[in-house]
Amino acid sequence: MMILRESTFIAAPIHRCFDLSRSIDVHMRSTAQTNERAIAGVTSGLIGGGETVTWRGHHFGFRLKHTSRITGYTRPSWFQDSMLRGIFKSFVHNHSFFEQGNGTLVRDELTFAAPLGPLGWIVERLLLGNHLRELIRGRNQIIKQIAETDDWQKYLHE
Repeated sequence: MMILRESTFIAAPIHRCFDLSRSIDVHMRSTAQTNERAIAGVTSGLIGGGETVTWRGHHFGFRLKHTSRITGYTRPSWFQDSMLRGIFKSFVHNHSFFEQGNGTLVRDELTFAAPLGPLGWIVERLLLGNHLRELIRGRNQIIKQIAETDDWQKYLHE
């Protein structure tokens, strides 16, 4: 099992950062390189507590599906998505939001485990950790770019 932690400061209000982070459309924009698409459950707009989404995308040359449920939800400070079905043995992503000065500190904590026992442990360290870290960083940079400009209005109605 691995735990990845990332923090990103965004010069925008906490509720805007929270809502952009749960936007299906923003997620698809941030994962254009893997061609991720929401194909079942909530497929556009904002996902909320108890709702599910199934993603399909290309990773490491494979077309993969991943279904998650929002298993924890406290607006605008925290939400958690947990894998219901997918290639991982386990996958839980905590998204936390803290007001800080003139903006919001966004913290991601991703806990995951690959299948296949000792072989999975090696894959986690050699491939998955870096891949997932780059996906989180890329996603947060897109959220930052949208939140700090007028682009947020394309995704949210505050």
